[in-house]
Amino acid sequence: MGYRMAKAVYPGSFDPVHKGHVDIATRAARVFDVLHVGIYETPPKNLIFTTQERIDMFNDAVGHLSNVEISAFDGLVTNFAHSTGSEFIVRGLRAGNDFETEFEMAHMWRNLDPSIDIVCMMSSLQHQFVHSSRIKEVAQLGGDVSELVPIEVAKFIKTKMG
Repeated sequence: MGYRMAKAVYPGSFDPVHKGHVDIATRAARVFDVLHVGIYETPPKNLIFTTQERIDMFNDAVGHLSNVEISAFDGLVTNFAHSTGSEFIVRGLRAGNDFETEFEMAHMWRNLDPSIDIVCMMSSLQHQFVHSSRIKEVAQLGGDVSELVPIEVAKFIKTKMG
C-alpha cells in the first residue's frame, strides 16, 4: 500500500485571526501533510473585516508554513473538505463551553458525511481565553490588542479601526 497524503481543513471566520488560531494552525500543519485554512465568507456573525482582509491576515500570520493553504469558502464545511480532498476537519478547543459546541458540530458534520473525521486540538494555555469577538470589542473601544494577535494583524486592526 502506497503513501497517502493526510489533508485537513481548519474552517472559521477568523475575524480577526489571533494567536490562538495561529497556534492551532501551526500545530495542525505538523500533523497533516496539507492544511487548508478555510475562511468562511458568510458566517452568521457581524464581520469587521472583508473576506480578502481575513485571508491576507491569515496569510501574513502563517506564510512561513509551506504546507498551509488559505482560501475562502461558503456553504457546508464538509463540502469544503471534499473540494480540497481533505478527510479531516481541525478544530481548536478552549476552556469553557467550546467542548459542547464543538461536540455538537462534530456530530452534525459526521452525520452529513461519515467519511470525514474531526480532530480537536486543545488550545495552548496562554490562548485559552482569546476570542476574536473580544479582540474586536476591545479594539473598537481603542484598547491595545497587540499581545493577542500577530504583529501584522495588530497593524491591520489599528489601520482598520483608526
